[in-house]
Amino acid sequence: MITVKTISDLRQVRADLPYQVGLVPTMGFLHGGHLSLVDKAREECASVVASIFVNPTQFGPKEDFGAYPRDIPQDLKLLEQHGVDVVWIPETEQMYPPGFQTWVKVEELSRHLEGEMRPGHFQGVTTVVTKLFTAVQPDKAYFGQKDAQQSVVIKRMVTDLNLPVEIVVCPIKREPDGLAMSSRNVYLNPDERKAAPVLIRALKKAENAFLHGANDAEQLREIMIETIENESLASVQYVSCANPDTLEELTGSIQRGLLSMAVNFRKTRLIDNVLIGK
Repeated sequence: MITVKTISDLRQVRADLPYQVGLVPTMGFLHGGHLSLVDKAREECASVVASIFVNPTQFGPKEDFGAYPRDIPQDLKLLEQHGVDVVWIPETEQMYPPGFQTWVKVEELSRHLEGEMRPGHFQGVTTVVTKLFTAVQPDKAYFGQKDAQQSVVIKRMVTDLNLPVEIVVCPIKREPDGLAMSSRNVYLNPDERKAAPVLIRALKKAENAFLHGANDAEQLREIMIETIENESLASVQYVSCANPDTLEELTGSIQRGLLSMAVNFRKTRLIDNVLIGK
């Protein structure tokens, strides 16, 4: 496994990689969810590149950029064990040189859900992902369904900018109790960790209701809210039943939808989602 830091070194290594090249973009502090993306890329591609970069522009001024967990030595060990060929760990100055002023923005899809709660977040995401794609020039790039809106936004960006990369969205990896794997789970204290699976319980309760004929969007949102509010340590930021393609909130009877939520446990914010219908 080769580790590089500069774009020039990356491009030199990239020129010798066999086709197809799969990219797994990460912010490090890797867990089973990240590694499932690596494994999928390893299965489908002749070469696998992983990036580790905690992107400052997707964090708001009151968010956890400075405290975001980091463990590069452990990340490198895991990536090597899972067969990654190249790891790119750029410095911030490589990604955002002095005087940086060029941004990529997906307008409508970024307005909803996470975009509404975290202004500027998706502009940071789409800009850094475009820069990763430009530098690595992957044939495929792998993202997790846990960040469902991010995947929809990036797919739109790739289509709109005619970028020659296939976006592969992989299923959510979960702990035995159903909690979606996330680097931020480390922030939870023991009581909060015990309470955190309320997210998947709420989603599954709404999904089960839908499967048994409850197809009113507002009713499904109410089921999720009620379930979360029964957990004293959990505080709802939003629950959503949205169109999976446009991310606009649905009303009335539905045939398919993206159920999603953001829930706070004191200082820790967790997200999760489930797709329903066809």
